[in-house]
Amino acid sequence: MPAGVTDPTYKPPPGRLGNLTVAQQHALETLRKQLQDEGHFVPERMDDATLLRFLRARRFDVAKAKAMILAAEQWRKEFGVDDLVKNFDFKEKAEVDKYYPQYYHKTDKEGRPVYIERLGKLDIKALYAITTMDRQLKRLVYEYEKFLNERLPACSKAIGHPVETSCTILDLKDVSLSNFYRVKDYVFQASSIGQDRYPETMGKFYIINAPWAFSAVWAAIKPWLDEVTVSKIDILGSGYKEKILQQIPAEHLPKELGGTCECPGGCSLSDAGPWNPSSADYVGEKA
Repeated sequence: MPAGVTDPTYKPPPGRLGNLTVAQQHALETLRKQLQDEGHFVPERMDDATLLRFLRARRFDVAKAKAMILAAEQWRKEFGVDDLVKNFDFKEKAEVDKYYPQYYHKTDKEGRPVYIERLGKLDIKALYAITTMDRQLKRLVYEYEKFLNERLPACSKAIGHPVETSCTILDLKDVSLSNFYRVKDYVFQASSIGQDRYPETMGKFYIINAPWAFSAVWAAIKPWLDEVTVSKIDILGSGYKEKILQQIPAEHLPKELGGTCECPGGCSLSDAGPWNPSSADYVGEKA
């Protein structure tokens, strides 16, 4: 059983620490040793849970997982991730929130941080009057790093077992296909960063208020995603509420999405969750 587990009912899913086959354990040890022997091992980023994420993404093929990790490390240097984590300041966050809300908000019933993106509110002209695609991508990477290093550890501690993935809601209410196609380059780059550099971090993915024309958009996006990713995605229409509330407590879901939470100043800017000490009541009693 992984260290730090206080939940007596927790059973690690297959391919995770505490639930590895002999072959999977051997793959983990082989990958770690090869990275160490070749001088590529970075202790602060390559703990066993992280190595297993890359191994699961490549079906425990050590050579492919190692190539993926090394490519991710090279990308980190080229993108300047370490400097970004220390110095990036997304000053336009509150303004961007008006035209393209993207935010973490509380947790689902399995303790995962809930990430919400409201693509239907996208106003591309207003958005790019106050920010750029480059800054949007930097913000994405900054948030991925915060997700791994702050949000997941806090969620794990709060629920008493390892939390390694997110629960995402993509709201397509009032989405404009023309707007989507104008922002598709960002969406494709963002999905590529998620899959290739931060693999196995998606737990659940709900696409809600999907219009009938979304099938055309989905056809454009689907080839960019691997089979495992596609299997985690639920595409729901306007009658999504019952399905979402099976996964997320009503008091953790913003009111505008069918829940009961009304954070002071708005849920999208509250950053409420166990990772935020100022939102100690995130479990909802005061929401």
